Amino acid sequence: MTFNTTFGLKLNIDSVVAEIIRYMKEDETRHYKVIIGSDSERKEDNSADFVTAIIVHRVGNGGRYFWRRIEQPQYFTLRSRIIQEVLFSLEAAEKILATLKNFEAPHFDFEIHIDVGENGETKTMINEVMGMVRAYNFEARTKPDSYGASKVADRHV
Repeated sequence: MTFNTTFGLKLNIDSVVAEIIRYMKEDETRHYKVIIGSDSERKEDNSADFVTAIIVHRVGNGGRYFWRRIEQPQYFTLRSRIIQEVLFSLEAAEKILATLKNFEAPHFDFEIHIDVGENGETKTMINEVMGMVRAYNFEARTKPDSYGASKVADRHV
């Protein structure tokens, strides 16, 4: 699993976690959130581009993020794409948290951001995808609070 930085570097999961911890240790007096969010875009041939972002948010003072793109074939419905977005986020979350356990990290909150909301086509899916995330015992956020998916990951779709 390789992620891109905003500087164009490619990092493996261990390097991403090391960068997250380094960033948090720069100012341990601040409150941090580690956020995972995914977004997608369907292409004309019914394939889809999926982008998953890992964000370390220094609350009230910016943050850093890392992202990866995966192209998948044959996504005919919005529902199937949203489910896959959540699955990619959960996969990244498990790997990030498993790796974080190997390091001494400052305290942080952890959230999964889902690109669904009360307005629009995805409103009927909110309970389903929130249930998926909660089944993994993660905190879930939806629009308008899911900026990890709807703003950060969306930048690279």
